[in-house]
Amino acid sequence: MFEGKTFWDILQLGGPTMYVLLLCSFISITIFLERMFYYRKQSRAQRGDFLTRLSEAIAAKNPEKAKELAKETQTPWARVVEAGLKEYGRSEKIMSGAMERKMLDETRNLERFTGIVGTIGNIGVYIGLLGTVLGIVRAFHDIAATGSGGISTVIDGVAEALVCTAAGLFVAIPAVIFFNYFTRRVEFFTDDMQVCASELLCLLEEK
Repeated sequence: MFEGKTFWDILQLGGPTMYVLLLCSFISITIFLERMFYYRKQSRAQRGDFLTRLSEAIAAKNPEKAKELAKETQTPWARVVEAGLKEYGRSEKIMSGAMERKMLDETRNLERFTGIVGTIGNIGVYIGLLGTVLGIVRAFHDIAATGSGGISTVIDGVAEALVCTAAGLFVAIPAVIFFNYFTRRVEFFTDDMQVCASELLCLLEEK
């Protein structure tokens, strides 16, 4: 049925719903690429090496060197440590509170736009089904208006309408995969931030 049809022709078979799905797909892919670049940029430094150098600076009673190290590293967990070191010399509660607030800020930055991808993954299939229902209604309406058409005409109309369902799945499945990937990466970053914050407090207690 689709033999000889271009992508544009198939797109038009689904009606306006196909354009919505095409937009959703574009948004999902764009966010995925942006987040991939952002996460890679935030993962350039190794946490183990950072903690070793931080421990050496704290052991040498050189908080300025520790602050400079955290500032140069430029990762979420380093910025959490930097927030704690800014309160160096004050109570553990104040330092812990500063790091917790920074952790929330960093988590918010890591999760930016990911909710949009999750939403697309959830509603993509339903948008496709809506397009299919509208297509079937349109096919039966055309048959009723012309007063002609057999089972083959009905099947052709339904098959064309199902293009929307297929497109909805094509959009939703990658979006769900992207969202799960984002969630996992944010969890890794969150774990690193918690470990570094805890390690800093332990180092300061031992000094």
